[in-house]
Amino acid sequence: MTRTVYLNGQWLPEDQAKVSIFDRGYVFADAIYEVTAVIGGKLLDYPGHTARLKRSLEAIGISMPVSEDELLDLHHTIVEKNGLDQGLVYLQISRGAEDRNFLFSDNLTPTLSMFTQVVPLLANPKAETGLAVISMPDGRWANRQIKTVQLLYSSLAKMEAKNRGADDVIFVEDGLITEASSANFHIITKSGVLVTRQLSNALLHGITRSSVLSLALTAQLKVEERAFSVEEAQDAAEAFITSAGAFVMPVVSIDGTSIGDGKPGKTTLRIREIYIEDQLSRAMAR
Repeated sequence: MTRTVYLNGQWLPEDQAKVSIFDRGYVFADAIYEVTAVIGGKLLDYPGHTARLKRSLEAIGISMPVSEDELLDLHHTIVEKNGLDQGLVYLQISRGAEDRNFLFSDNLTPTLSMFTQVVPLLANPKAETGLAVISMPDGRWANRQIKTVQLLYSSLAKMEAKNRGADDVIFVEDGLITEASSANFHIITKSGVLVTRQLSNALLHGITRSSVLSLALTAQLKVEERAFSVEEAQDAAEAFITSAGAFVMPVVSIDGTSIGDGKPGKTTLRIREIYIEDQLSRAMAR
């Protein structure tokens, strides 16, 4: 089935959508993106993704090409046009196109594109088996709180993990875990405390992370926001990642060392269940 995509004010079959070879998103990775999950045709955590999109665009000086109301309408329309019941909406805004130059003009027209992907978010088999991850030095740029399309290092890291028989990687900087390749990373200590890296430029300010922490506090689960090492994570009772596409996903081993009993933790699975219930309830109320 050919998807309908959005590009600069037009709805097009995916094979007819064309972006200039001079677009700075292509030439310099000069672009911001967001990914919003969809369940039952409803957008999950949408306000948080929109707020982060605005922050990221402002951080690198790209103007928002449409209003907030128009952006929400575009999301609803692309879901409807593609009959998306469960999956993801990917949005990208680049600075625009002009002849290649490290310096850019002030009056460029941003390129706005959107497409959908069908993904079995609820029936993800990894939620039942958990992820095996490996640790790797964090070689990404310093401003990781900005959600740019500069994802080559993460892509290569994921491929390295796959080649080594693992599911993903966790990045390590100065002996401490920053995050996973495309998700925030968390542990639950043997005393039952949810520990996650505090927000800074070292990691993406995850929308799912924020929702999960709020739910954990509501459920009276103690939360600590601080840095921690690979060794502490390996010694934890449970571990998990959070992201728009994975929701809450158990991690069962790091560098071959099992976490807990090597199976998805009960608290992690309960957090996943609570998060999904909460998001579906919020989405239905919008």
